[in-house]
Amino acid sequence: MGSINLTLFGNPSLLVLSTASWKGLRMPITLSSSRSLLSKAQTLDSELNPGLECSDDDSKSMVRTYVRRKKAKRLVGDVEKNPNGEAPPDQKVVANLPDIEEFAYGKVEGSKTSTELVLKKTSNTVEPPAHWEEVLEGIRKMRSSEDAPVDSMGCEKAGSLLPPKERRFAVLVSSLLSSQTKDHVTHGAVQRLSEKGLLDADAIIKTDEASLASLIYPVGFYTRKSQYMKKIANICLEKYGGDIPRSLDGLLSLPGMGPKMAHLVMNVAWDDVQGICVDTHVHRISNRLGWVSKPGTGKKTSSPEQTRISLEKWLPKDEWVPINPLLVGFGQTVCTPVRPRCGVCSINELCPSAFKEASSPGSRAKKSGARIKKQ
Repeated sequence: MGSINLTLFGNPSLLVLSTASWKGLRMPITLSSSRSLLSKAQTLDSELNPGLECSDDDSKSMVRTYVRRKKAKRLVGDVEKNPNGEAPPDQKVVANLPDIEEFAYGKVEGSKTSTELVLKKTSNTVEPPAHWEEVLEGIRKMRSSEDAPVDSMGCEKAGSLLPPKERRFAVLVSSLLSSQTKDHVTHGAVQRLSEKGLLDADAIIKTDEASLASLIYPVGFYTRKSQYMKKIANICLEKYGGDIPRSLDGLLSLPGMGPKMAHLVMNVAWDDVQGICVDTHVHRISNRLGWVSKPGTGKKTSSPEQTRISLEKWLPKDEWVPINPLLVGFGQTVCTPVRPRCGVCSINELCPSAFKEASSPGSRAKKSGARIKKQ
């Protein structure tokens, strides 16, 4: 036996000791004796293993998080918290912790006298859905006319004529405003900001929130977003010289920014693909097509972030960027949230959800006609 697993007041920690270092030590029954044992054990182990440092930081690095299935989502590893109990911006959680079935405990190869348990993630790939390439090609053909709102008014169109630095900030602002808002409404708000010269961090700082709110109205949560704009502009000026964060963590640390927006900004502003941008359309259509599911359950994903994680396990990376505008436009024109137009969809025979939701009158008529012809 090369290690001792101590539990102090319900908090498990892993103490790495050589076999010789713990022989003869009694199990503590009080907090003070526990601390004494820990100190003594570390001293003994340091003497027996000169190459192993037992500083506070190192001892923290040996502690592994034990994840319970029914507990709230937690960050794997140690996160230093401030007095308010919040993680610093640079340690903000980028994605939800996957279900525990996606992890397995394994051993790290080391010396013969010590062993360390670590949380080891299993393979990140799964078998792709049947006929996915045929389905994707069918959607591409239906989208070839590029007549959806996203094709002319999507966030990536913001500041397209501006210099690189200014354009990045314009894309960031557009992404912020796009949450819970239709493309044409976001586009209109961005146009009004542009006309007033307010797609610039310094200009936003000098403008009061009421004026910003008035200009971006009627985007969803326009009052709150005007506050976020001021805070983001201040951060960008102080930390990035008026530019925007270069990393996913940096973007997620900004007020009001979520994973969907952060991945979109990374893709468009920095041409750095780190994940799929999943909005409500991509989330809905991926579930209707049976492309995603909760790990180990086979049930539909319940959030865009779960959908992103599921899609990235099998969709080739060269499809990560085009999949967003492709499915967003498809969702705006054919596979709509309410009354999807299954009757005019060329892939309805490959879609497990076809005609199962309330369809438009035209779709029902075409479906009935198809049935009559088959009979």
